Formats: sequence, structure tokens, C-alpha cells
Amino acid sequence: MPTRVKVCGLTRAEDVLACVEAGVDAVGFNFWPQSKRYLTLDVAERLAALVPAHVLRVGVFVRAPPAEVRIAVERARLGAVQLHGDEDPQDYIGVGAPLWQVVRISGPESLPGMPSRAASAVLLDAHVEGQGGGGRRFDWALVPWVRAWRLPVWLAGGLTPENVGEAIVRAAPDGVDVASGVESAPGIKDAARILAFMAAVRAAEPKP
Repeated sequence: MPTRVKVCGLTRAEDVLACVEAGVDAVGFNFWPQSKRYLTLDVAERLAALVPAHVLRVGVFVRAPPAEVRIAVERARLGAVQLHGDEDPQDYIGVGAPLWQVVRISGPESLPGMPSRAASAVLLDAHVEGQGGGGRRFDWALVPWVRAWRLPVWLAGGLTPENVGEAIVRAAPDGVDVASGVESAPGIKDAARILAFMAAVRAAEPKP
């Protein structure tokens, strides 16, 4: 199957439209107030209205109360909830959308034995101070270790148009997630880099 592409940290209507035009599979809206790409729910709702039904809307949360997440799911019509803190996904089962568990990797010792039973997918990101990968990559050789989890695996952390092809060849993830790698400034996407990222992903996929 084709590698799925998610562009995260969208803050502007023109960037949402650029992602849709480029053919991305998912877009991410960041609801963590300390993020450089933070959106209020009102803004996220307006941006979500620009996203066609075939593109997945993902909400990124860090230790948000489940009731707050549930409201965001309803208003922004989120198709997935990405839990990027130290939350227990079991606490979020009732929010109304599938749960993505983020695993922040510093080395083999940071890989858990199994993800939560409540998780529908796993997103692997680099471990840095604070939340998110900070544009830093980790050892992609660790990705095949998680195949035993039998869940879709998304790869994040330091991906760019210049290296995403290598990441796909080495790690064979189900999807790739990019934010800073297609930006001209935090929260400001570069349409040309989004297109270049998509082209690099497709070029790296195995040919039929």
C-alpha cells in the first residue's frame, strides 16, 4: 500500500488548501497551548471545514482532559486523536475518535513492550525535552522492532523532503508525519516543500 502522509501543525487556511492540493492523507491540528503551532478550537473548526472528507483530521493533545478532547473531536470533526504526552489511552476511549499513541524514542530501551490496548495506531517520534520531536530524527532501524504490535506505524521526527525517502526505505512505515520539515517558519508551511515531500515519498515506495 502507498505510504500515507500527514502534515501536522497547520495554522493557516492557505496551508490547509496547499496540503489538500498536494494530495496528503491527513492533516494535524495542535491543541497544546505551549506549542508554537497551537490553535484555538474556534480556529481549528474553521480550518477543518476546508478539509474534504477523504483527508483525515487529526487532533494533537498533551494531557488534555478527556472531556475537552471530546468537544474538539465534535467541533473540528476529528477522525483521530494523537496523544502526545504521558497519557493513558484507556482514559480517552470515550472521546469519539480512534486514538494514536505517541512513543518518544531515545534508544531501544525506550520502546515499550506493547502499546495500550486502546491504541488504534502508534506514532514514533524522537525524544527531546518538552513535547514533540523538535525536528530531530531518531534511529530508524528501531522501527521494524514494533511490527510485533500489529498496529499501523507512523514515523515522525526530523523528516524533510531530503530524507523522507531514506526513512521509507529503511523503516517501511505505514505513514510519515511532517511539520517543521515543510515550513518556512513555525506554523507557516511552504507549499513547494509540501509538494517536494510528497514527491520524495512516492519516489521511495516500492514499484509494483
